[in-house]
Amino acid sequence: MFAICLCMCRVRARYLTRCTEREREKEKERALHAYTHAHTLSHTHTYYTGEERALRQLAAHVPLSNDSLKYTDPHTKAFLLLQAHLSRMPVAGDLAMDQKTVLKEVLRLVQAMVDVLSSSGWLKPALAAMEVSQMTVQALWDSSPNLIQLPGVTTEVAKKAGEAGVETVFDLMDMEDEDRNKLLNMSENKLASLAAVCNRYPNVSLEYEVVDADEVSAGEQVQMVVKLERENEVELGAVHAPHYPKDKEEAWWLLVGDAKTNSLLSIKRVTLQRKATIKLEFNAPENVGKHDLTLFFMCDAWAGCDQEYEFELNVGEAMEEDEEEKAE
Repeated sequence: MFAICLCMCRVRARYLTRCTEREREKEKERALHAYTHAHTLSHTHTYYTGEERALRQLAAHVPLSNDSLKYTDPHTKAFLLLQAHLSRMPVAGDLAMDQKTVLKEVLRLVQAMVDVLSSSGWLKPALAAMEVSQMTVQALWDSSPNLIQLPGVTTEVAKKAGEAGVETVFDLMDMEDEDRNKLLNMSENKLASLAAVCNRYPNVSLEYEVVDADEVSAGEQVQMVVKLERENEVELGAVHAPHYPKDKEEAWWLLVGDAKTNSLLSIKRVTLQRKATIKLEFNAPENVGKHDLTLFFMCDAWAGCDQEYEFELNVGEAMEEDEEEKAE
């Protein structure tokens, strides 16, 4: 039954391995701090007398905490409530209401952060902010198993799956029915619910081409054409995100960057239905020679479906004005 429900196609891409785990953790911690500082300025939440004890209890159980936290500071409150959400830790009473308020504004502020970082040309911080968006919608850390995005998959089941070499949604979909059913140990109704979400999990093929790749000159504009096609054959709608307080439609970022120099060269926000052809433009490096660049395809709502493609850009010397006129 499960096999009939599932689309068995695998995303044709490599999973992101763009920087060390330590670098990624630092970037995401900075992004979380930046968000909660920005959110404090909106004055949509305050500290109430008597909350310090509850906040101290939260601080004792979340990953990012230290002795310098000021529990009467609204920034600290937002920072801890966001971490509680990512850790799927229950909060009650006024804190639960404040947490919903925080979460409803996260994505808007993350998008603003991405805009600022991309306008400054900073690649790794922008990628970290994009992953914070995924983490917020799915209520998980980047170190959490991707499988817990699926209904009925607990941390224990995901750990068991990981020990069997099943780490991603696509790994689970590729399993034989008997092995998968034995691993999940779910009723048919729960399997059907899980299959419905798997069918909507983004399975996108990506093709790209650098226009006139043999004629790239230093400092000149480069155009890249990217073709996207969704292989899922189901009706699209809000993503499965039961821990997020409102409906979220899936969207993407396409960007080109130089990981060695931490430079973001081009970025575009994308909403994908079935097919799309996207044009990206960026200026070629000023240095003549071969440059290793990367095309990133980043989701804002699902974890584990991002794609990256490394490509080599061979940059020649810039043409003089008289040479350009002859070429024309």
